[in-house]
Amino acid sequence: MASYLGLEKNISYWTIPTALILALSPRVYTGFRGPGKNIFDPGNPRTFTARLQSSDIDKNLKARLQRAEAVVANGFETLGLYAAAVTAGNAAHVSADTMNTLALCYLASRLLYTWIYIWGQENRKIRPLRTIVWCVGIILTMNMFIKAGSGI
Repeated sequence: MASYLGLEKNISYWTIPTALILALSPRVYTGFRGPGKNIFDPGNPRTFTARLQSSDIDKNLKARLQRAEAVVANGFETLGLYAAAVTAGNAAHVSADTMNTLALCYLASRLLYTWIYIWGQENRKIRPLRTIVWCVGIILTMNMFIKAGSGI
């Protein structure tokens, strides 16, 4: 797939900072620019969820902002594993095409996961997709480890 996009050079290492930006992007929505900006304290960001809980904003908006904060936490929880997988794949000389494909698909899964978790949870039909998309991202990550260990 990556070769069809003209990505013969290995860009997988560049996807690690991109994954970090994706992990942080919901914070822009929740606190810096979005509807929670009046509640968010940039000097003490870890108090946001407690401050949000005691706020008088709309119940649905509050739930959406709480889910956005959960996406940030989940992004950081998976980032180390993903960075290790990219490093392992590259150290084992897994082909650039394979690493690029796995890495770009991982980023796509994180982007979709973020949307589903924040906005899609309000639709009962979309809710189950959150876990499926998360699993796809983890499978892609584990695939990098497997290919590194197999020398593929």
